[in-house]
Amino acid sequence: MEKMSENTTKIRKIGILTSGGDAPGMNAAVRAVTRYALRRGIEVMGIYEGYKGLINGKNYIKKFDARDVSNIIDKGGTIIYSARCPEFKEKEGIAKAAQTCRDLGIDGLVTIGGDGTFRGAYDLSTMFGIPCIGIPATIDNDITATDYAIGYDTALNTTMQMIDRLRDTCESHARCNVVEVMGNNAGYIAIYSAVAVGATAVAIKERTFDEDAAIKKIIQCREAGKRNFIVVISEGANINAEEFAKKIQAVTEDANMEIETKFARFAHVVRGGSPTMRDRVTAAKMGVAAVDLLLDGKTDMFMCERHGRIVGTDIMVATYADRKYKATFDPKMAEKFDPSEGDKFSPEVRAEVDGLVAERIAEIDTMLELSENISNYKIVE
Repeated sequence: MEKMSENTTKIRKIGILTSGGDAPGMNAAVRAVTRYALRRGIEVMGIYEGYKGLINGKNYIKKFDARDVSNIIDKGGTIIYSARCPEFKEKEGIAKAAQTCRDLGIDGLVTIGGDGTFRGAYDLSTMFGIPCIGIPATIDNDITATDYAIGYDTALNTTMQMIDRLRDTCESHARCNVVEVMGNNAGYIAIYSAVAVGATAVAIKERTFDEDAAIKKIIQCREAGKRNFIVVISEGANINAEEFAKKIQAVTEDANMEIETKFARFAHVVRGGSPTMRDRVTAAKMGVAAVDLLLDGKTDMFMCERHGRIVGTDIMVATYADRKYKATFDPKMAEKFDPSEGDKFSPEVRAEVDGLVAERIAEIDTMLELSENISNYKIVE
């Protein structure tokens, strides 16, 4: 995608922060940015507690050397912490953050987080001239412009392993477990974990879920001799997972089926844990590429993985792609989305965004079809 702006300031010192929800692999990204920048002769400042630390100033900021990021590549969470910062949504707060950068001689920032993190970086850059490059780190994998965000693989594997353990006891006791998984308004954790564990049914926000059809399927499978049932529900789906578990229990009891139904919510446990190899390696690649972009005079961009390659993408183009995709399944987003937003971009960029949206739609539909094809006991005539 085309670059929208450039930075002409010579980079001698950079700051690095993590913002929003934490994700496994953030530490690996902090390490990669720090080690590579130092190798390139750039001073590095670690900014604690995200934009809150940038606003509050020097007591939240520490000069990093290579040893400050030693032995963190395998650690979950973020050693420089994260914090919500409502003040940064206001111009006065952004101005304070920019002044901190000037006071400490910080020439550019690498910001690690999700779409909210990047919007904040864009404001800091466009309003006050602080060059910013973002690195996507969110377990939800819900940034449309990138195929992959740091933390997703670890969260997905944690979810899969926990469901596998539930299945063991479901088999022993002829149970059904309705499992609510994280993902915010994106169904990636739900649909991929459903395929990975062979779930009987899966519900995500992106598509309508037929509760009665799912229960009928459970009954048919039980009649065929199946003893364990997993139903995966994304937390953003248009269904109350706990109430659905009660509905399954009631309907199967009325049908005299020997199925006990339980509800489980994994919640924030999937945010933690040692990052997988994929998250560590992706963090390393994106960290190095982010520093290179700053040194090349780029700003208002974030790193993306696109078809296996690490590339830079303009933040505003990515925001447009995100809004356009989410408007295809989220009524609230559709209500707010104005198709004329794309008029500010070239025809080539608009075509590329359309391609991204089409890829995401196809991915969801393909995975839902795959889940159904490998989970149904009934022979289709």
